Amino acid sequence: MTDNLITGIYPGTFDPVTFGHLDIIQRASHIVNKLIISVAENKHKKPFFKIDERIIMIKESLNGIDTKNCDINVVGFDNLLVEHAKKCEAKVIIRGLRAVADFEYEFQMAGMNSKLGPQIETIFLMASESLQLTSARFVKEIAFYDGEIKNFVPKNVLEMFEIKRKEKKC
Repeated sequence: MTDNLITGIYPGTFDPVTFGHLDIIQRASHIVNKLIISVAENKHKKPFFKIDERIIMIKESLNGIDTKNCDINVVGFDNLLVEHAKKCEAKVIIRGLRAVADFEYEFQMAGMNSKLGPQIETIFLMASESLQLTSARFVKEIAFYDGEIKNFVPKNVLEMFEIKRKEKKC
């Protein structure tokens, strides 16, 4: 690995991946040479989609996104983020911020991560203005009540919700 190669990690639950996530991925790919999208198992959040489904949805959602020749990998993880970042030889953790409420939590997490892995920096990217209100939690809630989510998620994610709905009705 050369010194000027920057590997970044963009961690999250991605339950499901939204246009907001894809915006951060695209913008992060213009900053780093290699981007590892790290999908957290996160059993505490009780995800709606299984981790393998979330990984597939992200991979499919990346088609057609301008990533400036950044090497992108999508992987799952179920350990401390800093340990995962060290294992991936990442120099930066990329986090998206939508609002002030996000900042307080992310600020605390970045502080803890810097204590555990001082060699790893955290970079915050503000959500694009048109995507600031998009959250996976709200998308799921809208979908559960049969609301329209096509303005918030890629087509492949819409299709996964339809599959899950049919499974639940059987």
